[in-house]
Amino acid sequence: MKKSTKHLTTFSDHLDMQYGKRGTKKRENYEQEFEAFKLGVMIQELRKEKGLTQEELAEKCGTSKTYISRIENNASDIRLSTLMRIIHDGLGGRLTLSVYQ
Repeated sequence: MKKSTKHLTTFSDHLDMQYGKRGTKKRENYEQEFEAFKLGVMIQELRKEKGLTQEELAEKCGTSKTYISRIENNASDIRLSTLMRIIHDGLGGRLTLSVYQ
């Protein structure tokens, strides 16, 4: 027996309905906040993989435990230079950036 999918909504359609089409202010705010959230989660996961506490990571990259916590919890904007120090000095990684249009 086939299940009907006519009432399913794609995630993209859901975002369009909830936040508006790409390019609208509300949607762009959502997209920016989501990227910041993903960045915080990525830093937290990498830190844990390395077996570091927030305090240890902060010491390695010259910032505070509070700042690392705020980044991981999406409560703080982060400067590119600080992000580079966290990734390189703190986590031993390399940062690459991409721009999509």
